[in-house]
Amino acid sequence: MNPTQSARTNSYVFQVELLIESGNNGEALEKLIKTLNQGAITDYRILNGIQLGQLIDQRKSELPGRQPVPIAPPSGFDSIRAFMKSNKLIRLIVNKGLGIKLSIPCRILNVDEDGNLITVYHVDEKQVYTFRMNEIEDFQD
Repeated sequence: MNPTQSARTNSYVFQVELLIESGNNGEALEKLIKTLNQGAITDYRILNGIQLGQLIDQRKSELPGRQPVPIAPPSGFDSIRAFMKSNKLIRLIVNKGLGIKLSIPCRILNVDEDGNLITVYHVDEKQVYTFRMNEIEDFQD
């Protein structure tokens, strides 16, 4: 390269599918985000990967020609699911016990009603956390 030519950096966008094995979806998402943040990646967008509705799909396939009976989720999960679907930024107030309270600006990634767990993405720390529903004192939008 001669002195009149300037060094030019180009940007490229790739679409990939990744398989991450883990104990649950929250852990797998956390591994993915840590890997992306440690690499030489300028920016990224996670478009999908949270698998919801598997039980519904399974029940539909078991009963062909019949509509599944909808089961209403517990009312405590209604507003949390609405925040999750809208991808709205909220603030969770979490009581970890022993006088430790956390105020977390986050987006809700997943709600596990059977295990009473909620998985959130902390927007400041760029980390994924899972809390038990009984640890959550309040949430604000």
